[in-house]
Amino acid sequence: MTDAYAPTPEDRFTFGLWTVGNPGADPFGPAVRPRQDPCDIVRKLGEIGAWGVNLHDNDLIPFDAAPTERDRIVKDFKKACEDSGIRVPMATTNLFSHPIFKDGAFTSNNPQVRAFAIRKTMAAIDLGVELGAKNYVFWGGREGTEVEACRDPRTAIQRIREGMNFLCEYVIDQKYDLKFALEAKPNEPRGDIYFPTTGHMLHFIETLEHSEMVGVNPEVAHETMAGLSFVHGVGQAMEAGKL
Repeated sequence: MTDAYAPTPEDRFTFGLWTVGNPGADPFGPAVRPRQDPCDIVRKLGEIGAWGVNLHDNDLIPFDAAPTERDRIVKDFKKACEDSGIRVPMATTNLFSHPIFKDGAFTSNNPQVRAFAIRKTMAAIDLGVELGAKNYVFWGGREGTEVEACRDPRTAIQRIREGMNFLCEYVIDQKYDLKFALEAKPNEPRGDIYFPTTGHMLHFIETLEHSEMVGVNPEVAHETMAGLSFVHGVGQAMEAGKL
């Protein structure tokens, strides 16, 4: 007798590589388990009936990997995905873990950091497309403040807009079949993060040069952190045609 509740690829369960591969570190202590090989993770996901896996660039490729190492890792990962039937529907960039982003990525007061963040994102977009992703998420975990004297919020918004406009043009120039999705969060790791809710993001999208390419990615915990209804946020995004 088969289990009616056993997951199958048709259910389209998708997992973040940063969750199933999490070594268990937190602000109060170091990692408590070894890092798992991403190829082993996708093979296991295939065994249990999952459909896909999402990832940040550095979930798969170390921050300081040489180009040859990067290519080897990608080749092995693509083979593991193919063998296990796992897809990569979404990718994103880690613009928050490295100390260089301690005061922001796209919003950093250091123009060299801002330029590096854009270049890193371009490379991560290339990676996502190579792996088959059709959606690309932006979560500005370090784009915020603890002290408002850090920068004028109007300047921060302008910098994010400039970055998004540039990256939209990059995707168009490369002829990638890719859509962007912006993910809101009110705080953590920063005391206050710019665009803290889905509503903030929906308004911001309308100020972009290629707003038709950009939607939102509401996250249930992020919406409830702001004391808001996740259902209402999703509903507003759907009504706006931006989910």
